[in-house]
Order: sequence, then structure tokens, then C-alpha cells
Amino acid sequence: MVIVATDRVSAYDVILPEGIPNKGKVLTQISSFWFERLSHLVPHHVITTDVGAFPDPFRSSPEVFAGRSMLVRKTRPLAVECVVRGYLSGSGWKEYSSHQSICGIALPAGLRESDRLPEPIFTPASKAELGVHDENITFDQVVETLGRDVADRVRDISIAIYKEGAEYALSRGIIIADTKFEFGLCDDELVLIDEVLTPDSSRFWPRETYQPGGAQKSYDKQYLRDYLISINWDKKPPAPNLPEDVINNKTPKITFIGKNPFLSKL
Repeated sequence: MVIVATDRVSAYDVILPEGIPNKGKVLTQISSFWFERLSHLVPHHVITTDVGAFPDPFRSSPEVFAGRSMLVRKTRPLAVECVVRGYLSGSGWKEYSSHQSICGIALPAGLRESDRLPEPIFTPASKAELGVHDENITFDQVVETLGRDVADRVRDISIAIYKEGAEYALSRGIIIADTKFEFGLCDDELVLIDEVLTPDSSRFWPRETYQPGGAQKSYDKQYLRDYLISINWDKKPPAPNLPEDVINNKTPKITFIGKNPFLSKL
């Protein structure tokens, strides 16, 4: 199967009308980096990102597909979003503020927004239909959905991937506060799929400006969510149009020649 990452962007599980220039290329190249770097922890679905090795018609249109496409093994995706949190933010912070726990996991009292957690925790979510919001679920619900063996494996692998990726990113000045992984089964083999540790599936914070006790500056699309909150959008389709200043706020001013430009950080 060929996966093509467009420049479209979503927020609150709704796809917005406008795209973010070069977004698909950035996400594909970041994922490619992580799939290779973390392959000793879990098999992944990527066969190649070289468009010249793709089947037709993809091979004959490199101007369309180069830099934003992957030829992958097709899998049967698991019906669970595998979320790992190392810091207290987003829906995790909201749930903690109400219950002092996340997905049934009790946490210490007195934590502040954006605090680092004592240990990364596995806080899964349901995989909702397009346009429907994902919801946090407990590990027992994951067991009911996937079975004990697969549930234990995806939890343990997710935490291992997060720990290694977060440690490496921190050495490059980036805090990965939390992230989401997707897994599939290929001939009964558990395989890491979709994207990995990108600013679209994770919260990326600059280490140099990190200050717990509130929201953080970020490399991810939180600024887009903040804009949508500011205009009181109800988070339901149809999504509002994005003004040019919002579209261009995080547009990478880069060229895609040689090494992945984001890897100057990673």
C-alpha cells in the first residue's frame, strides 16, 4: 500500500478546509527517521520511501509523491489509539484536574499543568469514526477490545518507544510531552504503523522555554487549536476557514534537499 501525506490538517478530529504548506513532507520525513531509529524495539510497516522503487503510477509522478509518500506493508489496524504521556497536558491535564487520575491511573496530588510525571503512563483512547471525537479509555477496556496478550504488548512497546524517543529528542532540545502510536497486525505480527513521534501526533515543546505551571510554547499544532478556541468554534463539522496569518504562523521556510530539515533539531 502507498501512504501519501497531504498538507491537510485536522483539529479536534475534524479536517480543516485549508492545508499547511509542506506539512505532508515534514511529517513523512520525521516519521521515516523515527521508524528507522526505533526499529530495534518493534517491526514497522515501511518498505521504502524511495519513489523510484514504488509501483506505477506513483513512480512516474515523483513531483507529486516524492518526500511525502511511503510504500508500506498493509496491516489490520488495532482499534485503539496508544497514547503515552510523560507530562501533564491537554486532555490529561483536564482529567487530572477533575479526578486526580488519567484513564483510571491514579497520580500524585498537587501536580501542575505541564509538570513532568514520575514515569510515563499509557493512557489509551478509543479510535472513533471520522468526525467523531476519540475518548480516553482504561487499560481494562483495551484488554476487552484487543485481548490480554496484545494489550500488554502494545502498552509495553508504546512506553518503550516513548522513553527512547523522548530521551533522544531531549538531547536535541525538544521535550516530547505526549504522543500517540498506532499498531496493526500483519500475519499475526505486531507492527508499528501510520506516523511516529511527529508534531501532528505529539506535543513538542522547546526545552529552553519549558516552565511548568501553565501551557507551553510548542512546535506542534497547538497554536491552531488555540485559534479555533478563540473563535468559539463548536468543534463540529464543517470546520471554519483558516486566515492566512494562521496558515503561515508555523509554515517551515525550508527546502527539501539532502537531509531532513527537521533533523537539524533531531
